[in-house]
Amino acid sequence: MDRKEFFRNSLVASACAGCFLLPSTSLMASESSVSETEDEKYKQLLQEKEFIQNWLTDLLETIDENLDEPSKVFLLAGCGRGCFNRHKFKRDIAEKGKGDLDKLIEAYKSNFEVWKEGNTVHVRYGEVSQGCYCPAAKYRPAKPNDLHCECTRATHQTIFETALGRPIDVKILESVRRGNKTCHFLATV
Repeated sequence: MDRKEFFRNSLVASACAGCFLLPSTSLMASESSVSETEDEKYKQLLQEKEFIQNWLTDLLETIDENLDEPSKVFLLAGCGRGCFNRHKFKRDIAEKGKGDLDKLIEAYKSNFEVWKEGNTVHVRYGEVSQGCYCPAAKYRPAKPNDLHCECTRATHQTIFETALGRPIDVKILESVRRGNKTCHFLATV
């Protein structure tokens, strides 16, 4: 059963649950009306999703084609910091690791593969990743030096800096969007 059919059936089932005393003809009319309304809402959502995807693609292509590298990184890093602030699980990692690198590494392990090697910490999305997890990038074609990965890099940088209270350099070692088998970041601590 596809998503549209599931939502339609769920809505119809819940609408019908309290209507068992109504004549069957009005029940069928109600079901048809609900289906048409849900179909229209679904079509509108798909149109809006496509519009947002296209707009985002245009924006990122314009940034990529017209700005110097430091400006590109600066803009996408702002998105990465916003992502950190918007998603509680990312803030929770930083909070659990507050002031202690070992605790930070342990907190990271709830969502990522992570290990320390000398004065660096590796954060990896598994040995092989099924694809980019970011909904903003998911529907756009990947590029060899994909700009979007700077957003994710900055998210991890923000986690480390928030937890440890000092500037931390984070580099992209591998990225699915850049043609690698996984996403892998290296923080110099």
